[in-house]
Amino acid sequence: MYQRKRRRPVSDINVVPYIDVMLVLLIIFMVTAPLITAGVNVDLPKAEANPLAEDSKPPIIVSVTADYEYFVTDGSNKDGPMQPQELAALVGAYIEVEPERPVMVEGDRTVSYDAVVSLMVLLQKQGVASVGLMTDPVGE
Repeated sequence: MYQRKRRRPVSDINVVPYIDVMLVLLIIFMVTAPLITAGVNVDLPKAEANPLAEDSKPPIIVSVTADYEYFVTDGSNKDGPMQPQELAALVGAYIEVEPERPVMVEGDRTVSYDAVVSLMVLLQKQGVASVGLMTDPVGE
């Protein structure tokens, strides 16, 4: 008589579908990450200037748009429009935590010189030792 073989239950988990899902998620995050870190839309003046050293910490960017809206971008996030005094206090708090981080002012080319200088004075009062000005390269 024919004897039937008893099958033992398989206790292994098939992980191939999980790996496929993880690879798809990895690709999605790699594509969307540069889009998330977009900055404030500012039309910078063009000038020949040396870029920041590649080994320096990411700068704290203080932006003034053509509509005189003020923003802070600390490399990881962008805060919404704020008053200049609030902005200066926020940058002062960043500098207290990391005093070696550079601070850069990104002013639209249509913004008055007075607005940029006033912002730099507010930053100086909050303890920012030096402030750099951002420009676009001449060739672009």
